Amino acid sequence: MLSRVAASFFWLSRYIERSDGILRMLKINYASSQDAVREFTWEPVIRIYSGVDDELTSKLHNDSRAVLSYMVSGRNNPNSITNMITLARENARSVQEHITRDLWQCLNEYYHCVKDPSINQRLMEDDPISVLDVLIKQIMLYYGTAEISMERGQGRSFMNIGKYLERSIQAVDILDVKFGSVNANPDLLTDTTYWKHLLQSLGGYELYLKTYRDGIEAQNVMELIILNDDFPRSVIYSANNIHRYYDRLKNESHLSNHRNIAFQIGKLQSFIQYSSAQSIRQVGLHQFLTQIRQDLFAIGTSMNEHYFANY
Repeated sequence: MLSRVAASFFWLSRYIERSDGILRMLKINYASSQDAVREFTWEPVIRIYSGVDDELTSKLHNDSRAVLSYMVSGRNNPNSITNMITLARENARSVQEHITRDLWQCLNEYYHCVKDPSINQRLMEDDPISVLDVLIKQIMLYYGTAEISMERGQGRSFMNIGKYLERSIQAVDILDVKFGSVNANPDLLTDTTYWKHLLQSLGGYELYLKTYRDGIEAQNVMELIILNDDFPRSVIYSANNIHRYYDRLKNESHLSNHRNIAFQIGKLQSFIQYSSAQSIRQVGLHQFLTQIRQDLFAIGTSMNEHYFANY
């Protein structure tokens, strides 16, 4: 497969997955901002998806509607939904002959839905959650269409590697920021609503209730998101799937490069798999997540060097 085709599949999927994570986070946090008893802040969300920017945080004045507008439609925000879906569509257009017509039409519909001028107006004037739900359903439709229509070849493997790499990075960043906030406000450690909203933003609330019977506790939340093999958005589940789909790219003519990246992926898998809530606590959650983040970025860099370097 050509480098440019592989890169387009990889980044198409990363942009879609990132937009999904942002929309889910925005939905739960907006609902939380309406129900919050204590003062609510959007600063953690802005930090996760736009970096540490005190000027931006100050400019938005912690205004929920302004934050939603910036994160969904902001032209000057590289991680706005509009900009990411535009990039996803451009990548899909460049490989249009390699994807199904149904998938292209699905992505095109999502693009035009996001670009509709009424979206921003409705975010500012109507119920934002109903608007975010429409966009989330577009992504669910995209994933369903990709699952049932795409050929099980190299293109789909690059798509899934991109998806799970992006998903694991988001899970790590969200956990790091959310647990980091506890250091500044220790009362959050026993705030069940705080952890419930975190679980909901990752789609893990229902599974948590089925897995743990003693109520919502921070340590169990950490364990679910990092170590639970059955949770589709856990870090270990993503690492296992990165390994699964990368193994399908094995090529005898590039065996040394494949082994190098396979080693990186296996090392990450083992690091997570042979950890426990207790061992993570002993090392320190921030240090543990920092190591995983570095390994994930290293895998992404190696993919770029060995598969996309000519693109």
